[in-house]
Amino acid sequence: MNQATDHSHIPDWGVDLDPARRPGVPMERTPPRLESVHRDRPAQQPHTVEVLHSIERLGITPVFGTSVPPSGVSGWIRRRAFRRSESDLRHWMLLLLADRVNVVEGLADDVRRSPRARAAAFGVAGAALALWMLRRRRRA
Repeated sequence: MNQATDHSHIPDWGVDLDPARRPGVPMERTPPRLESVHRDRPAQQPHTVEVLHSIERLGITPVFGTSVPPSGVSGWIRRRAFRRSESDLRHWMLLLLADRVNVVEGLADDVRRSPRARAAAFGVAGAALALWMLRRRRRA
């Protein structure tokens, strides 16, 4: 039943049969490769703070961030997380926990340093205490 049919009456039929007529031939690379790019490993950044890295990698990358080194309880949790493989769920759960603890540490640091933040914290704590006392009074 499969008979060769003449499709020459259809515009642009068969334009992709000849490779020379294809739009991507010869193959072009987008964006084009840069020939004069320096491809050697960059110089190692000096270690001025503790840098945590995966146990799956032998060393740290040549360039790394130093703006927020691990510190406090969240830093302790992060150090424990980086003792585990990245394929271990506990690694990622410990990092999530460290992020949450870091938020609490930051809020506590704000309260310690700023009179405005201290006043706001005492206001929130006072309101929570008042609500708790009202609920206790209603139950009694």
